[in-house]
Amino acid sequence: MKGLKGVIGRVRSWRRGWHERSKLQRIDLYTRITLCSITWFFAVSWGLLPLGTALGEGPVAISLAGAFLVANVAQSVLSNRDLTAAFAHYRGGEPFPRGRLRLPAAIQVAMTGLLVGLAAVGGVKEQGLALLVLDLPVAFAIPYVLLIPVRRFLLHSAAYAAVVVALLAAVGVPGRLLFAAAVSLLVVSLLVLVSARPSVWSLTAMWQAEEARDMQARLAVAEERLRFGRDMHDVLGRNLSVIALKSELAVELAQRGNPAAVDQMVEVQRIARASQQEVRDVVRGYREADLPTELMGARGVLEAAGISVSVEGADGPAGIGAPAAVQAALGWVVREAATNVLRHGDPRHCRIRLARTRDAVVLEVENDGAGPTGSLGDGGSGTGGGSGLAGLRERLAALGGTLDAGGAGDGLFRVTATVPLTPARAEPGGRPSPSPSPSPDAPSALPEER
Repeated sequence: MKGLKGVIGRVRSWRRGWHERSKLQRIDLYTRITLCSITWFFAVSWGLLPLGTALGEGPVAISLAGAFLVANVAQSVLSNRDLTAAFAHYRGGEPFPRGRLRLPAAIQVAMTGLLVGLAAVGGVKEQGLALLVLDLPVAFAIPYVLLIPVRRFLLHSAAYAAVVVALLAAVGVPGRLLFAAAVSLLVVSLLVLVSARPSVWSLTAMWQAEEARDMQARLAVAEERLRFGRDMHDVLGRNLSVIALKSELAVELAQRGNPAAVDQMVEVQRIARASQQEVRDVVRGYREADLPTELMGARGVLEAAGISVSVEGADGPAGIGAPAAVQAALGWVVREAATNVLRHGDPRHCRIRLARTRDAVVLEVENDGAGPTGSLGDGGSGTGGGSGLAGLRERLAALGGTLDAGGAGDGLFRVTATVPLTPARAEPGGRPSPSPSPSPDAPSALPEER
């Protein structure tokens, strides 16, 4: 029972690890496993089955067949080990250590000699020899094809085929088998070329596109930060210069005993308060959410990150005819939901839909590519704990609204905000409930970098 539970636990762990990977990571892993499996498929089928005929051909043939099998397994292990480094070399990462090719090359030479020896002592029949020739270069060629240019690989393959054919001819292999061996070696080399190299090329292109999408998202964040910095500089730069000059003048006047120093300090106080109010206005305009602006900003940021966006109902009564307070609250939801789409999962499409019922406005933000624990700011619990989700619920609750966030099946994640069109209920005593002021935990206007 313990052993069975352990197996089930490992299967669940593998399944969870698979679902936690992005689509591109899954394709990458699938490609690597496929190329590793090709090596073992050839070794177990075409490299093993023909050796059975050597059992009845005497101890020399049996020894040669056993040595060929051991060398084939060792070459397959080395091929799988070197594949990751060959991937990195092809994609322009760390160069492949040339010293790691010495042992596989030596084993390849040994396998060639063992095959020629088996042919010399009659350890393999005609069909078996053809299959062994097909298996011979596969394990070595799969990583090797990623390390050199295509033309050089084809030249090396042709030279190797000529050497093998010449050795087989030297031990008396008939001409028709020699021709078949030459064709087989060239065909299997081309098979390795069209299997391994295009797969890795496609992965490289996809990883480069993913990196470009991440860079675009970071540039969008940096551009927004620069814009805010310019606004702050324009507001504060002039006023701070005036404050510095008037403070210096007030000091000089005070040192001379001139009562005008008081007037200068009063002016400094007035400018400082005006500057404080201007900063508040800038921050308020930056932090307050306007629904049309937020929809436009979310579309721009998501499309810059390579995510297709569709917006429904924004031009209808749900988007235009809703009260200003409702639009502001929904603008916050759009802003935080767009941040969530960028931060979690591997989305390719996001759908934003506004709908108006008789007494409420409903906003849905749905994206694909959600991970198993995708969430909006709190890890998917949906019970608070994350400032983004908690801040949104506070703002919606002030208007009597609700927020639901969670998985919608088939890899979809959905955020649904419902805000009534009627005003929020008044507190006891007839005073209306105040809107929550921005807090340090309120969602930022900027999508955070992933």
